[in-house]
Formats: sequence, structure tokens, C-alpha cells
Amino acid sequence: MNSIILVIIAALVLSLGYRLYGAFIAAKVLALDESRDVPAKVHEDGRDYVPTNKWVLLGHHFAAIAGAGPLIGPVLAAQYGYLPGTLWILIGGVVAGAVHDMILLFASVRHDGQSIAEIAKANLGKRMGLITSLAVIFILIITMAGLGLPVVNSLYNSPWGTFTVGFTIPVAMLIGIYLRFLRPGKIGESTIIGMALILFGVIVGPYIQHTALAPYLTFNAKQLSIILAIYGFCAAALPVWLLLLPRDYLSTYMKLGVIGALAVGIVIVRPTVQMPAVTQFVHGGGPIVPGKVFPFLFITIACGALSGFHALISSGTTPKLIANEKDILPIGFGSMVIESFIALMALIAATCLPTADYFAINSAPALFAKLNMIPKELPMLSQMVGEELAGRPGGSVSLAVGMSYIFYKIPGFKGLMAYWYHFCIMFEALFILTTIDSGTRIGRYLLQDLFGQAYKPLARKDSWFNIIFFSALMSFTWGYLLFTGNISTIWPLFGTANQTLATIAFAISTTVLIKMGKQKYAPITIIPMTFVAITTLTAIVTNIFSNYLPKHQNLLAGLSGVLIIMMIIIIVESIKVWIKELSNQSSNKIKNSNQAV
Repeated sequence: MNSIILVIIAALVLSLGYRLYGAFIAAKVLALDESRDVPAKVHEDGRDYVPTNKWVLLGHHFAAIAGAGPLIGPVLAAQYGYLPGTLWILIGGVVAGAVHDMILLFASVRHDGQSIAEIAKANLGKRMGLITSLAVIFILIITMAGLGLPVVNSLYNSPWGTFTVGFTIPVAMLIGIYLRFLRPGKIGESTIIGMALILFGVIVGPYIQHTALAPYLTFNAKQLSIILAIYGFCAAALPVWLLLLPRDYLSTYMKLGVIGALAVGIVIVRPTVQMPAVTQFVHGGGPIVPGKVFPFLFITIACGALSGFHALISSGTTPKLIANEKDILPIGFGSMVIESFIALMALIAATCLPTADYFAINSAPALFAKLNMIPKELPMLSQMVGEELAGRPGGSVSLAVGMSYIFYKIPGFKGLMAYWYHFCIMFEALFILTTIDSGTRIGRYLLQDLFGQAYKPLARKDSWFNIIFFSALMSFTWGYLLFTGNISTIWPLFGTANQTLATIAFAISTTVLIKMGKQKYAPITIIPMTFVAITTLTAIVTNIFSNYLPKHQNLLAGLSGVLIIMMIIIIVESIKVWIKELSNQSSNKIKNSNQAV
């Protein structure tokens, strides 16, 4: 398969999905109204509620949702061949992921910028609001700690990476002050200044490791875990315009720039996708992803197709920053299709590697030995980047190798293989870090909502005590898991927990549509909800009886059981509300008809 064909197909499917399906949902289903007041203007406080230019907000939202998922998931799922992942990314991204993100963002804007738990409370009742809140916080803590692992693994003992990624923080704060006080509204010039400074950090990074500063920028994994948690606290506690918003939107330009360069590189090099369309591992027994293509493909590829984590962003920071309801289409739907395109680029980069090299990188040596494959170009690639690449599972290394493999084949770029590899590793860390800062801030909102139900003063959004306390509490919880390494014992839960949250979000979105009187459009959320519920429940049950219990991992089995209970309760209670609401609407319609007669 020629990789250019996949790039063209992806661009056409995703752009048509946005122009046709996205526009249909915006106009007919949600009836977005640009004259309607939005929370950012009604509650403007200069801290959390800030009306924001749609292109800046698009950058923030995209940076927040596009963490490790669209880069790592497709690479791991390439075990099944390039075709299953390609189909799920393109179809799932348009009819499931983008719908999920957009409708929940709309629901939050219409509910005063409130969290998914508060939306559930308003539409499904207090009990369901509490259950949703507990489920979301549980999933979010796992997610934050899990996402922190690849950042730590990418940056420890790397002064180059630490400097380049860390340099984006003061740059972001400078741009935040620049836009807030020095040149308000000058988005174009601030973007140019910010990007120039970030590129400066990227260029200077390689030289830092040979200077006297290197020892002060070299941290082990434990130290980086603490630093990462401190950063999460700052991003959650400081005003959104000072750090989180400018850093995320500037990072987005780098992300899109690199992926754009990758797409151009694919066009220039025209690499062949060397992975078969479908491998024998679709039936199970793969060395990377356990289990058959159904259901584990749909758990492995979350971000890029459908991810419950996006629900936290769509009902977290973004709805508090929307300046106009019309912006919900490009920000909610548009960000998701961009992420789908990035996911497919990652899939192409990984599958352009020789098949044996791909499996040698992503499999433990003992497992790879059982495949009877012989690496083709991996020894040469290892020598060129200056690191041993075999036996480094997790997806991030093979993606960096795949991207640099394409870049170095561009005429005149061969001598830069080591630079491309390390740059791609840093790029991945930067990608993930923007999810951590937004996720921590959202965790602060959720914890405040939960504790505020027990003690009203804790719900006050303008209290600096509350802001600092809950930011610290959220940072400490996931930071502790990251520091102690205990997250490795529950990491297998991440995929199923994430898609459990997507199921919950679809159930809430359906409820919102029915209560708006838009029940004829409810299938756009019910159908993907049903599909993801079936795949996720199947994956959870399979994990319990095929992986956890046989290995006596009773804690994992118990926590998986909790996820099943949460999902079933919320779906059943949602259906009850749908039936009751439809019955009330039908009765009112008959009553009004009789009164008219």
C-alpha cells in the first residue's frame, strides 16, 4: 500500500465529515445561536471564565485533548495490520469521537460551563450526578498518572529534552502577559513571537547537554515525577490566561507543524506501508496488544477515534472560554478530526518501518524471539540514532523511529537521523504535557464540585484557598501514583476506564438531546454509545477472566468490576429518564392538541 493514498483518503474523509456531518449537527441538531449569552461572558472573572479568540481556543482545546492517545494507540494497534486501525480512526473519528466532543461541549456551554458530573446531576438527578462524579475522578486520576509515565520516560537523564520542554513554560507566561496587558488582541504577532522563542528552545536544546547547565537539567525519574506534579499544580491554580491557555495554543502550532512536515515528508519520500493490511494477530496471540482485534482495537485506539477523556475537556476548561456558540463547531468537531488525521499519520509512520523492525522495537525480547522474525534495518537505525532500539515497547520509540525514518530519507537529511529521533521523542513529550495541565485543572473543578456538595464554602470558585487546596489535592493524588510507580499495577485499566467514560458521556448527551425535544436526532449518540458500551464491556470481562484472575491480580479484577457496575447503572438510569421524558413530552403534546381543539 502506498502511504500517499492513505494520506489523501484521510484528508478527504475527515474534511467531508466536518463540512457535511459536523455542519448538519451544528445547524439542525444543536441549532447553535451566535446571539445567545455564553458562560465566558456572563461569568467573566479573568481567571477561569475568559472570552477567548476561537483560533486561540482551538489551539488550547486541541492541545488538551490530543495527548498520548493519537500518537501511541495507533502505533500499538498496528499489530493487527494497517487496515483495522485506519478504518476505526476515520469512521470512528467522524461519527463517534467528533460527535461525542461537540455535543458534550454544547451541553456544558448551555449548562453554564459546568462539568460532566454537574450536567449529569441536572439531567439525571442528584444520585447519578454523584456516581458520575466519582467515576470521572477515579478515571481522571488514573489518566493523569498514566500520561505522566511517557513524559518521565522521555525526559529523564535528558538535559536536552528537559530544557526544550521546560523552556515552553516561561515563553507561555510571557505571551500570556503580552496578550493580557501589553498588546491585547494581537494574536498574530504574539503567535509569531511565541513560536520563534519555542523554536529557539528546540535549536538550543542539543547544545545544552554539552554545557555547564546540563547537570542542573538532568533529573532521574523520581525527580521528574515531582517536577511534573508541581507543574500540574501551577497550571491548575494560576489564572488560565497566564500559563495554560498560551502554552497549549503555542504547543498546538508545533504539533501541527511537525505533523504537517510528516505529511509533506510522506509525499516527498512516498514510503511504502510495509505492514500487511491484516496480520495473523487479529485472532489474538499478539506480542504487543493482548487479545483479538475485537474488542481490543477499540480500546487501544481511543484518542484519534473516540476517547472519554475528551469529555473532561469539553466540559472543563473549554466551555468557560467559548466566546460565541458558533465556535463550538470548529473547536469541538474540528479539533477531533484534526486529531484523527494525526492518529493516521502516526499509524503510517509506524507501519512504514519493516514489519520485523516494528515488532522488534515494540516486543519484549523473549516474545520477539518466538515470532521467528529477523530485524531488517534496525541495527543500522540503532547505530544512526546512537541508542539501542530493540525491546523498547510502549509505542513512543517506534513512532519516533518511524517519523525519523521518513525524515532522514528526504534528500540532504540523512545526516540528521539522530537529531530527528531525539526531536520526535521531545515532540511526543510536549504533546502529552498539554493534556496533563488541562486534566489537572479539570480535576480541581471536579473535586470542588464534589466536596462542595458536603460543605458549601468549598464550592466557591472565587476562593483562593479552594483554588490552591484542590489544585494541590489533585496534583498530589496522581503525582503520588506516578512517583511510587503504583500506576503500573492499574495501567491495564486505563483503556477500559477511558471508554467507560465515553459511554457515560454519550448517555448524558442523549439525555440532553431528548430534553431539548430533539429525540429524532438521538440515534447520532445512541448508536455510538451502544457500540462503545459493547466493546468496552467485552474487553473488561475478557481482561477479568483471561488476564487478571488467572494471574491472581484480584485488585485489577475488582476495579474492573466497579467499572462494569458504574457503566450499567448509568446506562440503565439514563434509559429510565429517556422513557419518562418521552412519555411526558407525548402527554403534553396530546394535552396541547386537545386544548387547541
